[in-house]
Amino acid sequence: MTEPLILAVDLGTSGMKVALIGVSGKVLGWETESVRLIHTADGGVEQIPDEWWNGFLSAAKRLIAKNQASASLIRAVCCSTQGEGTIPVDRDGKALSNCILWMDMRGAGPLKKQLAGWINIDGADLVKVLRFIRLTGGMPNLGGKDPAGHMLWIRDNQPEIYAKTHKFLNVLDYMNLRLTGECAASFDSIVTSWVTDNRDPNALHYNEGLISSLGLDRAKFPEIIACSSVVGNLKADVAGALGLSTDVKVVAGSIDNTAAAIGSGAVQDFQPHLYIGTSSWIAAHVPFKKTDIGSSLASIPCAVPDRYLLTALQATAGGNLTFLRDNIIYHKDELLQEADVPDIFKVLDKITARVPAGANGVIYTPWIWGERAPVEDKTLRAGLYNLSLNNTREDIIRAFLEGIAFNTKWLMAPVEKFLGRKVHSLNIVGGGAQSDVWCQIFADVMDLEIKQVEEPVYANARGAAWIGAVGLGEIKFGDVPKLVHYRRAYAPDQTHRRLYDERFDVFRSIYRQMKGVYKRLNR
Repeated sequence: MTEPLILAVDLGTSGMKVALIGVSGKVLGWETESVRLIHTADGGVEQIPDEWWNGFLSAAKRLIAKNQASASLIRAVCCSTQGEGTIPVDRDGKALSNCILWMDMRGAGPLKKQLAGWINIDGADLVKVLRFIRLTGGMPNLGGKDPAGHMLWIRDNQPEIYAKTHKFLNVLDYMNLRLTGECAASFDSIVTSWVTDNRDPNALHYNEGLISSLGLDRAKFPEIIACSSVVGNLKADVAGALGLSTDVKVVAGSIDNTAAAIGSGAVQDFQPHLYIGTSSWIAAHVPFKKTDIGSSLASIPCAVPDRYLLTALQATAGGNLTFLRDNIIYHKDELLQEADVPDIFKVLDKITARVPAGANGVIYTPWIWGERAPVEDKTLRAGLYNLSLNNTREDIIRAFLEGIAFNTKWLMAPVEKFLGRKVHSLNIVGGGAQSDVWCQIFADVMDLEIKQVEEPVYANARGAAWIGAVGLGEIKFGDVPKLVHYRRAYAPDQTHRRLYDERFDVFRSIYRQMKGVYKRLNR
C-alpha cells in the first residue's frame, strides 16, 4: 500500500480498538484492548481514563509492529469515541477523577434542582427548556446521563474536584489532550454539555445564558473546533513510544454516532444508517436544525459542514446480548467455545436460524437500562413475555434479536416524521450488523431494505479515518459514498409481514400496560 494511512481509534464502552486505515477505507490491521466498567456503591458508572490511554498505547504498538513496512505512511491519528462522558482535568492535563459515563444517572437530582422553576416540564423550568431547545436543539437529559448532569454532580458532591478543575472534557477531548497536549472540544463532543448556540452548524459558540442556567463556570469549558480540524501534532513522547514522526497530525475526530454516520457511507441528506452496538441509534444528515420534543429526537452539529445529524438514540441494543451471554446462556455448548464478542454472532446466527419467525410466541422488551427514544423513561426495564414449558433457550435467543428489532421499528415512525419522508433503505453497521440472521430480522420486522456495510464492525474506525483524511485534505466528505462497499442487501420476507405486524402491536401494548408498573418499581 502506498496511499496515506490514518491511525484510527475507536474507543467504545466495551473497549479500545485501534486500526490502520488507508484514505480509501481499506483496513490493514486492527488491535483491541478491553476496558473495565466500574459500578460504584452510589449507583455511578465509570471508567478510568488511564486505562483508555494504556489500552491505546498497547494496541497501537502491536498494530504498528505488525505493519512496520507501512508505518512511514501514517499521516494522522483520528479518534471516534463514546460520547456523553465527563472527565475533569487540572492545568497539567491530569484527570482528577474517573470518567463519569453516559450510563451514569447520579446527576439527575442536582440537574433537576438547578433547572427547577415556577412552571416545570418533568422537573425543569419551562422558560429554560425553551431556551435550551431554541439555541441547542435539545436540552440536558433529566435522567442525569449527559455531561450537564455529570458536571453538576461533581460541583455538588465533589466540590474539591470541581475547584481544581481546569477544564471539563468529553471522552474524545481527553484522548486528543493526551495525544497533543491541547484542550479542545469538537462540534459534536461539546453538544451534550448543552452550553452552546448551535444555530449556525459551522460556527458553534458558547452561550453565557445557558452556562448561567446550569450554574457552571465558563472558564472550565475548552475551545471548540470542527471535527475535521487539526488539533495539533503528535506529542514527542507519544510519537517516540509509537515509533512515529512528530509530523503526524491529530485531527479532532468525533463521537461514535457522528463517526458511524460517515463510516456507514450515509453522508447524503436524509439517508439514514442504523448502528447496532452496546447501544443503538438511527441517524441521518439533514440540512436543518430541528427538535421533536415528544419523541426525544433532535438534529445536532456533526462532522459534515453545513449539516446537522438527526440522532435517534436508544439506550441498549447489543448490550442486551452481552447480558444474555454473560448472565443467562453461559453453558457448555457452542456459546462456551465462542465467548468472544466478535464471534458470538456466528453462534447466534446458527441458533436463531433454528427457530421460526416469532420465536414460538416469546416476546422480549429490550429496555434493560431504561429508554431514551421514542420515549424518555429511565424506569423502563427489560422483560420476557409469554414463556411456557414448551419454550427453549433457543426461542429466548431469537426473541432477544426480534425484540431489539421491534424497538427499532418503534423508533422509525418518529424518524420518518422528522425527515418528512418514508425510509425505504437503511445502511447497517456496528457489531450487531455482523449477524446475517439479525440483518434479515431487521428487514422483516421493519419492512424495508437493510444494506449490510462490508466489515460493519469497522464503521466507527473507518469513519474516524475518513474524518482524518478530510482534515488532511486527502478527500472530501462527498467522496465517501464512492468508497463504501456493501456485503449484502436484505429484502423483507413478505411471508412474515402479518406475524411481525401483530407482534409489534403486542410489543407496544406491553409498553403501555407496563410503564406504570416499572415506574412504581424503579422510581
